[in-house]
Amino acid sequence: MYTAFHNLTKKPFTMTADPAFLFVTRQHREALVGLTYAVLDRKGFLVLSGMAGSGKTTLLAWMLQRLACADIRSSIILNPVLTPDEFLELMMMDFGITEIPGSKAQRLWRLEKFLLAGAAEGKVNVLIVDEAHKLSYELLEEIRLLGNLECGEEKLLQILLLGQGELDDLLSRPELWQLKQRVSVRLTIGSLAPNEVEPYIQHRWTVAGGGQHPFTEECVEHIARWSQGIPRLINAICDNALVEAFADETRIVQVRHVDTAAADLRLIEKHGAAPKGETEAADHPVAAPAGTAAKTHSAVAAAQTAAVPSHSAPAAVNGTAAAVAVNGVEEPQAPRRRSLLFRWAGKFGLNGHGEH
Repeated sequence: MYTAFHNLTKKPFTMTADPAFLFVTRQHREALVGLTYAVLDRKGFLVLSGMAGSGKTTLLAWMLQRLACADIRSSIILNPVLTPDEFLELMMMDFGITEIPGSKAQRLWRLEKFLLAGAAEGKVNVLIVDEAHKLSYELLEEIRLLGNLECGEEKLLQILLLGQGELDDLLSRPELWQLKQRVSVRLTIGSLAPNEVEPYIQHRWTVAGGGQHPFTEECVEHIARWSQGIPRLINAICDNALVEAFADETRIVQVRHVDTAAADLRLIEKHGAAPKGETEAADHPVAAPAGTAAKTHSAVAAAQTAAVPSHSAPAAVNGTAAAVAVNGVEEPQAPRRRSLLFRWAGKFGLNGHGEH
């Protein structure tokens, strides 16, 4: 609707996981580097957790796109609410295995032959499970057993679990202790810091073909407040605010447009504050903008790049160093290890200075 109005080439605040729009902060870069290294070095079990809407799926899409030249064969499970038999069948189908036997024993034998053939060709086989916090105990045990497939000293199947914070709690259950022991790398991403919201908006606007974004400084403050720095909510607010501005036939988005969008998305209570509990739960709480009031009227219905941009970002996530876990034990990522990983990852455009 407003795309042509602003002379854009694509929608800037789409809700789909388009890797072209990936905005890389320090925490995202460290996650990209850690996951890329772990997959290519065949570390086995990997875990990436983060709050809903923090950009995990977009980060994954970017990584797979970037590593297309590295002989990666992936099977991606987007909906893990399946029985073990259904999960195994869907995984094999997504790997491109066309002849799937009826019995479980034959399926496992067929899968192992497929993985061995790939390993012989130098390919890296990756099973990716999104929304992994929804996995049942039974299915997690099946996945653990799949991780036992080995050839010599290498794992035949790299298993990446992506999920919300509940995934960390799930893996800490006593009955899943064996699985937790097998996790070689664990990474976490959170919401954007207040000073990252404006660069995030500008990045997406630029990728969409625009120049300077149309949001005033006060608008950005309100967006940061109502979204709590969660990228998905930033997208929703900005998209709806642009529709409001389009209906007013103005190219400059005003605070009233942002507040109307946030109110229609039920992100503002009647007293003009974020819903109870959201501020406390946010990684980077933002002070309430002065003079904020909730609006109740309804909204009016009215390039791809593979390089990682360089964005300034704080050196800490949630006030501490980005957390990494090795062999299931969480520890702050040491500067020396981070430096080594960044040097190694330079050839993939994942270094810390935005060089490609």
